[in-house]
Amino acid sequence: MNLISFVFLSLSLIFSDQQKEVPGTVKKELLGPHEGSEVYLFTLTNKAGNVLKLTNYGARIVGVEVPDKDGKIDNVVLGSYVLESILKDNFGGATVGRYANRIANGKFILDGVEYNLPVNNKPNTLHGGPRGWYTKVWNAELINNKKKPAVRFTYVSPDMEEGFPGTINMEVVFTWTNKNEIIIEYTASTDKKSVINVTNHAYFNLHGAGNGNIFDHEMTLKASAYTPFNSTLIPTGEIRPVKGTPFDFTSAQTFGARIGDTYEGSVFSGYDHNYVLDNKEKVDAAVYDPVSGRMLEMMTDQPAMQLYTGNGLMYKKPAETGGKQFKARSGFCLESQHYPDSPNQPGFPSTVISPGEKFKSKTVYRFSVKK
Repeated sequence: MNLISFVFLSLSLIFSDQQKEVPGTVKKELLGPHEGSEVYLFTLTNKAGNVLKLTNYGARIVGVEVPDKDGKIDNVVLGSYVLESILKDNFGGATVGRYANRIANGKFILDGVEYNLPVNNKPNTLHGGPRGWYTKVWNAELINNKKKPAVRFTYVSPDMEEGFPGTINMEVVFTWTNKNEIIIEYTASTDKKSVINVTNHAYFNLHGAGNGNIFDHEMTLKASAYTPFNSTLIPTGEIRPVKGTPFDFTSAQTFGARIGDTYEGSVFSGYDHNYVLDNKEKVDAAVYDPVSGRMLEMMTDQPAMQLYTGNGLMYKKPAETGGKQFKARSGFCLESQHYPDSPNQPGFPSTVISPGEKFKSKTVYRFSVKK
């Protein structure tokens, strides 16, 4: 009996170890087929046992499981680990391109040639069009590194895809560090002059996904100016100081502090605004949840950030959140990027990419606890 018990115990331990995520590794699981390609879920586990989950559908973040001030682990990204729900999610967590944000009236001129794009946010083109990079199944390569597990996603965007010129070779590497940092590194090249603007569109809720709204989250943003827009959210060309406006987060303010206030003759209902980053300090944005104690910091080399407070969010009740509903303003986005509509705005930083040069960019999201 002793020998049998020993063998049984040994097998149980082996089986148990196989169920655990191994720190410093990337686990790959098949979710299912989509348009002739296989969609996978990638689980990256760091030394502390905290987890980043990615998928090659849209090269997107679908989960970040980190502790609160009491050590309770929760997912703080509005996402899904189920293929059906991931496919229904439009931009959530995705790598967005070829041009993130809006291009006015679905057209721009480059070297005297007018390019017409599909309109999917009337009258404008949003996030690269209705078949932008967020709808594509990317190639994926696992990078198992004990200190920094990572996944490299690549996609070749053909000439004139969604109306954009040039074949773009795009690479995005997601690294998950022992400091609970998501390092996102973008690299792109082209065979013909084109425009590019890339971001990640993850929705965060530091209470935990599906756990109420984000009104009480406090943000400090190192941005002294923003770009006002017209009725279709296209910048007017003005770069306006945030001082004296609802857009001032130069000192800590909650997302909900000014919602409902009257500004410029109308009721202010939330944020979907492009900020001009000061780019003078290491941390560009910091968001703190006083309830959980979780902190999210963003660092980027990009000139701007779109703050979106999920004003139009409305998810059905996905089973993987225990039936919790992702309602309007239940998540926020910190989208590092160039300015919206830059191809039509000569006063904005250029987003042109030419043959022989590479577009490179890096953004870091760091999670921590403030007790």
